[in-house]
Amino acid sequence: MITSVLVANRGEIACRVFRTCHAWGVRTVAVHSDADANALHARAADAAVRLPGAAPADTYLRGDLIVKAAVAAGADAVHPGYGFLSENADFARAVRDAGLVWIGPPPEAIEAMASKTRAKELMGIAPLTDPTDVTEADLPVLVKAAAGGGGRGMRVVRRLADLDAALTAARAEATSAFGDGAVFVEPYLENGRHVEVQILADTHGTVWALGTRDCSLQRRHQKVIEESPAPGLTPELTAELHDLAVRAARAVDYVGAGTVEFLVADGRAHFLEMNTRLQVEHPVTEAVFGIDLVALQLRIAEGHALETDPPHPHGHAVEARLYAEDPANGWAPQTGRLHRLTVPDGIRLDTGYTDGDDIGVHYDPMLAKAVAHAPTRAEAARRLAGALERAVIHGPVTNRDLLVRSLRHEEFTSGRMDTGFYDRHLAGLTRSAPDPLAPLAAALADASAHAGRFGGWRNLPSQPQVKRYAVAGEEHEVRYHHTRTGLAAEGAHVVRADPDLVVLETDGVQRRFTVARYGDRIHVNATVLTALPRFPDPTTQHAPGSLLAPMPGTVVRVAEGLREGTTVQAGQPLLWLEAMKMEHKITAPVTGTLTAIPVAPGRQVEVGALLAVVEGYADQGRGELRDQPQRTRT
Repeated sequence: MITSVLVANRGEIACRVFRTCHAWGVRTVAVHSDADANALHARAADAAVRLPGAAPADTYLRGDLIVKAAVAAGADAVHPGYGFLSENADFARAVRDAGLVWIGPPPEAIEAMASKTRAKELMGIAPLTDPTDVTEADLPVLVKAAAGGGGRGMRVVRRLADLDAALTAARAEATSAFGDGAVFVEPYLENGRHVEVQILADTHGTVWALGTRDCSLQRRHQKVIEESPAPGLTPELTAELHDLAVRAARAVDYVGAGTVEFLVADGRAHFLEMNTRLQVEHPVTEAVFGIDLVALQLRIAEGHALETDPPHPHGHAVEARLYAEDPANGWAPQTGRLHRLTVPDGIRLDTGYTDGDDIGVHYDPMLAKAVAHAPTRAEAARRLAGALERAVIHGPVTNRDLLVRSLRHEEFTSGRMDTGFYDRHLAGLTRSAPDPLAPLAAALADASAHAGRFGGWRNLPSQPQVKRYAVAGEEHEVRYHHTRTGLAAEGAHVVRADPDLVVLETDGVQRRFTVARYGDRIHVNATVLTALPRFPDPTTQHAPGSLLAPMPGTVVRVAEGLREGTTVQAGQPLLWLEAMKMEHKITAPVTGTLTAIPVAPGRQVEVGALLAVVEGYADQGRGELRDQPQRTRT
């Protein structure tokens, strides 16, 4: 019987495994990098072991250190979570060789399926593994990392001239994320649906196929919204998907939890890969089938048999991934303090953060997964969208608005979405629509908080008070007055103005605004504002055309041939930053002359660091710069 489990992972998945272990009375052990010394997963475990290493992102890839930690902490089992070493057969063997229970599939099954090329061969599918085989007739194709997942190491190629660059970028990203730069090429099916089947197998020959999941809403090949069951599949196609998934599991004598992924197009199922681990989106399957997959993993690892048939599904579940990323800045990952994160009751929230935690640069920017379960798909989507809209998220900018709008988009609500959903709709779904009264509420709350220190009502008429805020790339100027009866503003009647609550009335309707301020960042309901100084600080000015780092990271590549005096074209890649295990391309905003490039590969840069200067571009900004924000008066 398992008495103590070390989770060879971090963040949300480690906390999720710990939750089941604690409910089972199983002792838990965390491992952590120096950057994660105070992370939630390290605090949530009964014991924690530091993994030494110069690069925090690489410490979780040190299987030898993790096995040593398990032995030292007295653990008798290891759960790999997902990512990192979860699909590493050598690590699984090392765990077993140390006399520990491996809560995962046999190493041989991992080896057979962990490489996507070998998995396809096992299923009788031959990918175009040699890029030299690709011709114009094969386009479009997908360059794909042979190991790992999460959309990393993937590039769509539509022109043969772009293939070499895509291969280079995919190999670099795969090496960084998985320690394996092997890639292959396969046909890219336009407008298909990404559908997968959760499997669970015991050591007694029973294999469960637990329904279907649709993960078609993806951006940069990373899943954003998932649901179970996949809508609109015929009973015949569902049965075929189940049969193929069970066949894949039996082909490698699979044990434990795993996922078989398919692309469904024109009513046909095309095998993609098998993930020999628990998936990020496993909660939707748990909700629909009323099970705990981690608990079942533990039982299987202890040798218990599954029931002959899986439980019956009930209702529908939808999951949305909340990321710290800024849509107004090229979806750059965001760092900083997460001051508060709460969702309404009735919504499952899996997260590796709690209020007051810092979001660093070393790892994936996912903050949490929010899951809603309801009797019907429409109810589940409505419940999740409403909960996300009312969630309190104080900290870095997130993709919350994208999630809410996606869940309410007609193409999603009707079940007609495919993997090209964001290619078609991303611009519209991220178009800025901040609450027009939010800047006024922020200004009135601030005025209320400082009324006793900076005066207030005057006997004689005076000029209005003025405050400026940046909201989603636009500048808003707010004007208000101190009067005998309190604060007053144009365009709305001030019913109440406290430091944390403002009530405004327009057209006879009163609206409440909760206000929280953290330095210059202000949260007014779901709108995020940045307080601007009345007069720009001249010490913060940069030369026209300055490209500033949009996030902390490491310069991994600089485009060949670049030097001061080089003419660059608008959109031309200048350099690549690595942050949160992903590469981010910095491009020239316009055609012009490169007058400075003060960075080189390997250099660490902080947010706002100067990366390059392209003469002739008069704006300021970060990364891929935009036009000066519009100014709006409220």
